[in-house]
Amino acid sequence: MSPDDVAPAKAAPAEGGEQDGKQKKQDESAEAQEQQRQEAWAARRNLIAHGPSFVMPLARTRIERDLLGVSGGTVKGDVNFNFGPRQERTEHLSGEIRREQIEELSYVFHDCPSFDEALVRLHADRVVILAGGRDTGRRSAALMLLRRLRAGQVRNLDPPASLAVLLEQLADATGYVLLNLATSRSHPLREPHLLGLREQLERTDGYLVITVEPSAALEDVPFVRWEPPAAEDMLRSHVVRHAGDAAWTGLSELAPATEFLARQQRPGAIEEFALQLVAFHHGEIDEEKLAAYGEHAVTTQVAASLADEQRPTSLHEKAFLIALAVFDRAPYAVTAELADLLYVRLQETASPREPARIPVFGGSREERLRRAHARGYVDTEVTEWGPLVGRYFAAFRDERTAPLLLEEVWNLHPSARPALVEWIQELAEDGRPLVRTRAASATALLATADLSSAMALLIEPWADDDEFNSWLTAANALTMAQLLEVPAVFRILHDWCTGDYEGRRWTAVRTYGLLGPVHYEHALNALLDAIRGQRRQQDLEGDEDDAEAYAEFVKEEAIQFADALELLLLALRKPVLSALAEHLTGDRAVREYALLAFLQACRQSNEHNDRPLVLDWYAQAAAAVDDTDAQHLMTFWQAALADRTRTAQALRILRGWVLTADRDPESEAALTSLLPALVATPANHSRVSHLLRTVHEAGKLRSPAAGRLLARISLS
Repeated sequence: MSPDDVAPAKAAPAEGGEQDGKQKKQDESAEAQEQQRQEAWAARRNLIAHGPSFVMPLARTRIERDLLGVSGGTVKGDVNFNFGPRQERTEHLSGEIRREQIEELSYVFHDCPSFDEALVRLHADRVVILAGGRDTGRRSAALMLLRRLRAGQVRNLDPPASLAVLLEQLADATGYVLLNLATSRSHPLREPHLLGLREQLERTDGYLVITVEPSAALEDVPFVRWEPPAAEDMLRSHVVRHAGDAAWTGLSELAPATEFLARQQRPGAIEEFALQLVAFHHGEIDEEKLAAYGEHAVTTQVAASLADEQRPTSLHEKAFLIALAVFDRAPYAVTAELADLLYVRLQETASPREPARIPVFGGSREERLRRAHARGYVDTEVTEWGPLVGRYFAAFRDERTAPLLLEEVWNLHPSARPALVEWIQELAEDGRPLVRTRAASATALLATADLSSAMALLIEPWADDDEFNSWLTAANALTMAQLLEVPAVFRILHDWCTGDYEGRRWTAVRTYGLLGPVHYEHALNALLDAIRGQRRQQDLEGDEDDAEAYAEFVKEEAIQFADALELLLLALRKPVLSALAEHLTGDRAVREYALLAFLQACRQSNEHNDRPLVLDWYAQAAAAVDDTDAQHLMTFWQAALADRTRTAQALRILRGWVLTADRDPESEAALTSLLPALVATPANHSRVSHLLRTVHEAGKLRSPAAGRLLARISLS
């Protein structure tokens, strides 16, 4: 058949062909969704593995201005017209730094290796460049360098429009500081500039300290990388200055002091905290207020990083800060990648007509983290394919920063909400479990700040979607919101679980399953009530294609209830096993889902040694003094083999366990105990014997463990 023969068939399908094609696509879509549906236990592991530090410890232990100008014929302010080339600024602004200020600083300044290196270079070369970040004490270091070399008059120079005119300012003093010199790739600081400065300084017997950002363009120019002294050394210097050496020993051992020093602190914050310590020493404040200062310092730092008008952080860096708050303690590359997506969204809000310009090859990773008050470290990443060793992670130095920053953005900068919501929705559709989980955890944290908005903008749209993964994201968000003790979560779950909206219903069911380890009785009772109150076929009468709708509803219902019960069963074991075992007889509504949940649990294995979890559970229970769990597990197995709709599934699971026993002696030992008790009836003996005779691995005639197990049950 030629292509020409095929084309008309596509252009003019036979009667009913279009409908068949639509049905085929729907079937394929449903099949693809079913294949993408993640097992409940695997999804729970992802939630625990990828959850943020401010949530998962709980889970593990419990689980613009007026514009002046011409507009519309109105003139406001002065209007200046310049023709021809721009005039170079000729004035040279500088000011003398008071000697008293420098002397006061000397009482608290503490030396460090980078200071010593800079001092040697300044003494030899007359000029030194300190490359360091803002708020690291580099200005104080510059003044102390000049004091150590006994510079008399010290002047603070205004950064010149051109480095060539800087020489004119070096005339009437012996010490100079030039702070925050801006350079660029097109106008870098070159060696001829430095040589000219040195010659002029030698003639006037002067010294010059220049401070620049770590990302400054320095072309073959020597510089000293400024690293401030240790925080403890700086704090000690300030405290001793005001309270003496004897006071420091006791103050340094206080819990608020040790907690403060455990996190990265700016020199300015260290000075302020030192004053708080001195106030405590004099009895002016108590330890509770001293401890509260640490929280206040973090809040102040967060607010400054988002809205510091004197030293504004670029929108690109603000986007990185917010992304780091969501991906704290996650791989740096993932955080930086997704921060760029947020930046695009924020740029659309800030300047809709201006396209976002992402610096593909920007500054250094370390400097970016330093500006964010974060640190980088090498760790192991948890993935679906096993651990990846040697990944570079990023984390805030103070673990309180992430939740405080997200709350600050959500409540105090509402103009950022649309962009943030769209970004989180994008994260929820990402293919990486880490990213999807962090979308849910960020939403949970936003719910602590404003529950109504988080529900309306994120959680409810996910729950009302027709995609399973959206329900799972909503469930994860509600689970973590409850762990964060957000009020009304249980009321929301109850209303959703008994309501008529299918997506919200299944979201609540899954959430109950996840919350089981923390709220076991509440979750199990709510699930059992929902099972008994489920809709039946007569409730669907009047719907179009009610039989098909009912079949689809029942299928989804079975999956969702079984998934939730499976989570409770594996996470809590004994109390849930005992409660479900009571419903195997006399409660047909619960029996169906309890059996399905049990068999799903039997398919789960330990991620470290691949040993089936329920089989290992049985081995421990059978060896215990109280063998109640072993009896309940046996009851479930016997019920599964006797249920005509579950027999084949149960035998497939047993077959997998036997194959596991070929490579795991402990699994074989557990089966040696389980199978003889399981084949107590002739029907089960026949089923299991046939299974053991026919089971084999690929390329082998027969499973070795199967032969030994068959001999074992033949003697029973």
